[in-house]
This record gives sequence, structure tokens and C-alpha cells, in this order.
Amino acid sequence: MGTRDCNHICDESSPGIGEAGRTGEWRTHLPVIDDKRCTASKLNKPTCFLCWLYCPEAVMTRSIPPSIDLEYCKGCGICAQVCPVQAITMAPEEKKLG
Repeated sequence: MGTRDCNHICDESSPGIGEAGRTGEWRTHLPVIDDKRCTASKLNKPTCFLCWLYCPEAVMTRSIPPSIDLEYCKGCGICAQVCPVQAITMAPEEKKLG
């Protein structure tokens, strides 16, 4: 008992987008998805989505292709670590100097 979006009442909670506030402003690295390597994108089927499952900020979408809400992504790199085909890499964040 306890999968996301199953519409069953269970004893687990899931974070919502933005619960920790906008975190993208202080991020040093951001995740970049290579759709050519992503299993869901390659097969055009809802497969894998480990990035979505393990994202602590719930900013990954379970869509084809997956996408990331960079406004709330804190750049932790968990999505890149759990991707079995290394479709997600962490790239240095380029900040605009004001």
C-alpha cells in the first residue's frame, strides 16, 4: 500500500511542488535530460520514471518525455543518480550577474 497517484488512502505522504519554496535560485547544478537515452522517451511508453519516484521535491513529471520544473528543483542530483541509463546529467548552473 502506498504508491503515488493510486487514489487510495494510505499512511504515506508525498511532497507537493513548491512546498519548500522556490529553490532554483540558489542551485549550483541543474539536471539535464537526454531524451535519446531516456527509456520512456525511446519506447514512447510510460516506463521507468525512477527520476519521478525519487525526486524529493516532486518536480519531475511522469510524462513522455519527462520534464523538470527548474523553478523548484534544488539540484540535488538524485534523479541523475537513480537513472539506470544515465539519461540525466548534472550541468553547472549559469547565473546571470545582475
